[in-house]
Amino acid sequence: MEKRRTVPVKLDVESDDAALLEDTVDEFLWAANYVTRHAFEGEYVTTSKTTLHDDTYEDVREETALHSNHVQAARNKAADAAKSVLAKWEQGKKASMPHFTSPHLVYDHRTATFHDDYVSLATVDGRIEADYVLPDEERDTPHAEYFFSEEYETTGAELHYTNGNWMLHIHCKTDVESDTPGQDATENRTILGVDLGVNNLAVASTGTFWTGEEFDHWRREYETRRGDFQEHGTRWAHENMQAVGRKEEGRFKLTLHRISNELVAEARDYECSVIAFEDLTDIRKRTGASWGHKWAFNRLYEYVEYKAAEYGIDVEQVDPENTSRRCSTCGFTHPDNRERESFECLKCGYQNHADYNAAKNIGLRYLRRTQTGAGGGEPVGVRLNSGTLNTNGGYEPPADSVGQSGSPR
Repeated sequence: MEKRRTVPVKLDVESDDAALLEDTVDEFLWAANYVTRHAFEGEYVTTSKTTLHDDTYEDVREETALHSNHVQAARNKAADAAKSVLAKWEQGKKASMPHFTSPHLVYDHRTATFHDDYVSLATVDGRIEADYVLPDEERDTPHAEYFFSEEYETTGAELHYTNGNWMLHIHCKTDVESDTPGQDATENRTILGVDLGVNNLAVASTGTFWTGEEFDHWRREYETRRGDFQEHGTRWAHENMQAVGRKEEGRFKLTLHRISNELVAEARDYECSVIAFEDLTDIRKRTGASWGHKWAFNRLYEYVEYKAAEYGIDVEQVDPENTSRRCSTCGFTHPDNRERESFECLKCGYQNHADYNAAKNIGLRYLRRTQTGAGGGEPVGVRLNSGTLNTNGGYEPPADSVGQSGSPR
């Protein structure tokens, strides 16, 4: 079986080369959106990569200066996005035609050459070279463990531009053996479930809470300040409103960076290989969250995603349906199980904080999806403060515990 890891590497890009990368990213996004629009034309959505290739390849090559492999990568991006929308429609969910805006670019071995100290990347006008910016430590880093390891093969990469930095997310893989069929024996693949909400911005299946009180306090404070300036209606007031907005965003980003760092640290402390979030698509409707909370949820997910990748931890989203109403112990699902922040199962009597119960259900949802799907190795359970939950909601104590039984409270 294959074991895959993604290692983010910061690049040192000269200004002229950065301009070329920006142009290439722009054309890649244009190509992906062009193919996506074509996929959604007509009565049926086209998801076949072969059909989309035949219909759009020549047009994209004519309109852009992209490498042929970049054109194919953009087509694949569009096809996968179209399949994702169809899957949601089949589940009765609302979804619209995707539109790519996040600055990124997919590379393979034809468009990128990985060297010991630098990488060579294809652009719309030849190739550029960029040095790696690596950690000071040479050992015990994902770079040493995966990217520079002779045991791992580099299969490609995805270039991202975030927070003023060019980050190359390098994909690595190796073949591993299993002691028993269908079981990943190379690592203890456990899942950290995370529930997002208004009163508590994040709650982990290990029982750690990140309250939303500070976020809400400053959101109300900045709203008051903007309201005071808005009453004046002058240019001076407008400029000050913009300044308040910049301060607000800066403060919230610092808060979300701190929470994301602590979430990733939580996953590392408990040796989790996956962090599972609920699907963020309709989270405002489900939670009654404000636009500001929706922005915070998306930004927190992005921060966790790229920070977790540094340690080889995958970050996924799962269908959130009934995760707040389902009992994580017996599986009984009913709207009356939850009342505000309290959860009490009408069937088995299990009681706990509703967000904590939901976090465990999110982890269980990913566990079941992985064990029944075609994903990698099977995770062994959802990580709790002590021990794990299996797919049936049964509690399994830590391996070094003796005589411990029952369900964690």
